[in-house]
Amino acid sequence: MKALQIHDLKIHVGEIPIPEPGENDVLIRVRLAGVCATDLEIGRGYAGFNGTLGHEFVGIVERGPAALKDKRVVGEINCVCGKCDMCTSGLANHCRRRSVVGIVNRDGAFAEYLTLPARNCHIVPDAISDEQAVFVEPLAAALQVMQQVKIEPRMQVAVLGTGRLGLLVSQVLAKRKCSLTAIGRNPNTMRFLDRKGIRTSLLDDVKSREAFDVVVDCTGSPEGLPIALQLVRPRGTIVMKTTCKSDHSVDLTALVVNEVMLLGSRCGPFGEALSWLARKDVDVSEMVTSRMKLSDGVEIMRKAAQTDQIKVLVQIGD
Repeated sequence: MKALQIHDLKIHVGEIPIPEPGENDVLIRVRLAGVCATDLEIGRGYAGFNGTLGHEFVGIVERGPAALKDKRVVGEINCVCGKCDMCTSGLANHCRRRSVVGIVNRDGAFAEYLTLPARNCHIVPDAISDEQAVFVEPLAAALQVMQQVKIEPRMQVAVLGTGRLGLLVSQVLAKRKCSLTAIGRNPNTMRFLDRKGIRTSLLDDVKSREAFDVVVDCTGSPEGLPIALQLVRPRGTIVMKTTCKSDHSVDLTALVVNEVMLLGSRCGPFGEALSWLARKDVDVSEMVTSRMKLSDGVEIMRKAAQTDQIKVLVQIGD
């Protein structure tokens, strides 16, 4: 089968064997996948990953238990042991021995097939298209912010970064009716939020310092945290969604002096994300700016890195 892989920071399309599912796994024929900022960062050396890229996908179960056979599914990316202290205490996403689809020790979804534990699979309702289903994983990550921080209408909230994830986080937090500002540098993505009635501001135009109760860093850049520290009020909260390769040090003096809470935030609830998409509570279709084929290879990543692109989808199966 064909797969878009990275080895020693070199990306290429190659032929690899169709994976053989384990006893508790399913074999999924991938139909459509999405490129996210993490994929681009892996291409720059983040996580030191070698193998098949991609973790946002929708596909059809070809082999697996009867309840999933021939079903259209999306999949949670953390593959866990179920036995360690994290798993048995309800923190399976932090399993000591986990592999992560397309990120850590497990081949990803930019391939014709992938295997996944059956328990990771969620059946996609008919009301959700393939194009929408690709957004389940990043939308779940956006929803995780509300699982971790209580957002109230009185709050001043900033989403820092208006890229792929920032657009989803902004739409999610807007439902909380808080005083929300999405802060970015890309007029193209900010116009998307303007059309949704979400207030935006260019970073260079932000005058308020130490003014926001909550700042969510979706920049995908080492610059994000230092800027967030300038924006958050004393005893406010910074939620970090950024994962990137960085050789930069950060002055954390303001974190200590202003007693700021710094909170990491990663994967989120797939079931809730599916419900949001089925109800059309967020708009993801307008975020799709290009569709490419798996055979386009490294051009997929180059396209996704362009500033005029939001979400690049990769057509893999029919």
